[in-house]
Amino acid sequence: MTIHFGTDGWRAVISDTFTFHNLRLVTQAIADAVASDQWLNGLGEGMNVDPRTMVVGFDTRFLSDRFAQEVARVLAANGFTVYLSQADAPTPAISFAVRHLGAIGGVMITASHNAPRYNGVKLKAAFGGSASPEQCRRVEIYLNDNEAQGRGPNLMDYEQARQLKLIQRFNPIPAYGDHLRHLIDFDAIAENPQRIVVDSMYGSGRGVIRSLLQGTGCEVFEIRGEMNPGFGGVHPEPIARYLGALAGAISTGAGNFGLATDGDADRIGAMDERGNFVDPHKIMALALRYLVEKRGLRGAVVRTVSTTRMIDRLAARYGLPLYETPVGFNHIADHMLREDVLIGGEESGGISFKGHIPEGDGILMGLLIVEMVAQSGGTLVELVDSLLQDVGPAYYERKDMRLRHPVSKEKMTARLRDEAPAQIGGESVVQVSTLDGVKYILADDSWLLIRPSGTEPVLRVYAEGRSPDMVRALLAYGENVANQMT
Repeated sequence: MTIHFGTDGWRAVISDTFTFHNLRLVTQAIADAVASDQWLNGLGEGMNVDPRTMVVGFDTRFLSDRFAQEVARVLAANGFTVYLSQADAPTPAISFAVRHLGAIGGVMITASHNAPRYNGVKLKAAFGGSASPEQCRRVEIYLNDNEAQGRGPNLMDYEQARQLKLIQRFNPIPAYGDHLRHLIDFDAIAENPQRIVVDSMYGSGRGVIRSLLQGTGCEVFEIRGEMNPGFGGVHPEPIARYLGALAGAISTGAGNFGLATDGDADRIGAMDERGNFVDPHKIMALALRYLVEKRGLRGAVVRTVSTTRMIDRLAARYGLPLYETPVGFNHIADHMLREDVLIGGEESGGISFKGHIPEGDGILMGLLIVEMVAQSGGTLVELVDSLLQDVGPAYYERKDMRLRHPVSKEKMTARLRDEAPAQIGGESVVQVSTLDGVKYILADDSWLLIRPSGTEPVLRVYAEGRSPDMVRALLAYGENVANQMT
């Protein structure tokens, strides 16, 4: 069966591979894996975990609610008590519910920021974050073994499961909101209320930021908050190219700055009052500076290999340990589970900080942006400008360059390492990292990351420079590498 779990579950095209039949098979494998003695493998230490309780949630995609019911039916038939969300909800709210309810795991029906034709399964562990690679591999083992034995899924009638209380509908938002109120200073926000545009991108974060800010005096104007499984024809990803509607709302005076969350609200993007996109690099750097300087917090800093080195400069200033990880929030979560982490994040917009679950959370970070602006007494433009004057300048761009044929990730990495240039754009290459792809770090702290895709003929090229000219030079080098591969 061509079903494989990546770093955060399984995604596929609806009615092609993502079908009710295949979803039942996957859910049966999840039930088998979760019920096995090796499932927790130390990941639930110190937690009061009920081995027969699971949480299931879903986003706003086509048929997500129906798919979630099927997952609940299979889990109930396997003897689990299932808490099934009453309505679409953010992934971090479902993940928090797993930990809050003491469940052994959870399933979120979502394809996150992917195109509307996709849906997927995010598998959650008892600690409230993504299941580990080992746990995902265990699901694949059961999936293949069940297929080999011709073992179909157990299935219980939905109404019968409801009567037996094996499926219980619940609202994950109240408990999640109460938790966020311990992490965000709503009193500070109320002392300097903001005018904000929230772009939910038709995703399952719709209405959440607006409702949590009620009572603070903030004026929140939400766009793209209605149910639209087609996401208006765009990817529900909070990056500049998909946020024209947000820029338009700000330009007409609907708010002084904007917040955007992706399809399942685990990613954040922002926009200042001038319509400039504030990317996750700047958001994470602003958050780190604020948490240390204004809140007086300490702890390790964790970022992925593709995230800005403004983070490094700030961590060095504050004397905080810094860890660089491969791409994927699960690597950040590993650190958050093992040690005292102040903040962890990645360039795609998944960021979390101390006191929260080890998972990216667009709702949390959106509220923190509101708090930061309120506390500053100024504007988001002024905050970003001060950051760049402080630890910048930093210009960033990413390009995905398609190859004519797939290349071996291992061979490409070895070649890029062995043929590392002496300089790019007039700056010498002082370090070569092969943590995830190949990263060339230059003398002026600019960097170029080239990551061959392991699943398609694509080179992902990331560049951060101290000037626009340096970014262009870095991307040109990456493009030349891609052309040599064709």
